[in-house]
Amino acid sequence: MRAFTDPSELRRLVRDGLGPGCRVTGAERLRGGSKKGVYRLTLAGRGAPPTVIAYSWAPQENFWPSVPTAHASGLAPFLAAHHTLQAAGVRTPHVLYASEPDDLALVEDIPGDSLETAFTTDPPRAAKALAKLAVALDHMAAHTSPADHTSEDVALTRALDDLTEAAARDPRLNAAAAALTHRLHELHAALTPRTTHSLVHGELGPDHILLTPDAHPALIDIESLTHSDPEQEHAYLRLRFGPHYAPLSRPLDPTRLSLHTLTLHLSLVAGPLRLLDGDFPHRDAMRGIAEHNTREALRLVGMAS
Repeated sequence: MRAFTDPSELRRLVRDGLGPGCRVTGAERLRGGSKKGVYRLTLAGRGAPPTVIAYSWAPQENFWPSVPTAHASGLAPFLAAHHTLQAAGVRTPHVLYASEPDDLALVEDIPGDSLETAFTTDPPRAAKALAKLAVALDHMAAHTSPADHTSEDVALTRALDDLTEAAARDPRLNAAAAALTHRLHELHAALTPRTTHSLVHGELGPDHILLTPDAHPALIDIESLTHSDPEQEHAYLRLRFGPHYAPLSRPLDPTRLSLHTLTLHLSLVAGPLRLLDGDFPHRDAMRGIAEHNTREALRLVGMAS
């Protein structure tokens, strides 16, 4: 049985970060994370907020302990991403306290639902948030850095590695491996040079966007923030937002978008199947993600069943 972050660590974090007058009266581990633990802490004491969120990047919270992951994780990349998004004018939950030696942080608990929930429960509020999210994405697109041309080769190598791993687990992908490899190389060879990259979240689904009371989007799970092709971001946005994507659409390079879309599908097969080798609890969800993206990858090379 996996042991998560000790409650005494969370109580100490609150005392150190918010003062000895604040005490924890309840702790709930929230669902979803595979690299960190996310806890909603109920507080009492003079001046204490009703609740805060605690992040723990302790080793026992990471369901990927023995395999390499494609994205950064930990307090340091979280704080760097938070600072960068603040500088770009993009809202995230406020950091209340960070304990660097322990890889722990306290952040603002934003009341209300995620954008994903609001699509169903409050469509007008969701539409208002989508318009504000489009503005936030424009701020991120304007936050540029010089392009690292080796990143395209790294992306290709990672996609080929994901394909090799996924093909070893799924006979449908094994049968399509030659066609998928050819398509990846074809798209990579057709890329035109790019001089700048923009700021991308990397996993920006509607479940990673909390809504403030005035329907302002606040981005969470930001540790993967980096500078890359905007097409990388939009491949993920198109996948996760589906019929709600149109307000976020922007002019993009179609070749880069095709490459990032295929590499995303392969990543979302290999990664979930890798998680299923361990004790990740939400197994049906991972199987569903892998199956959907297997079908999508096969469709892109005309081999869907």
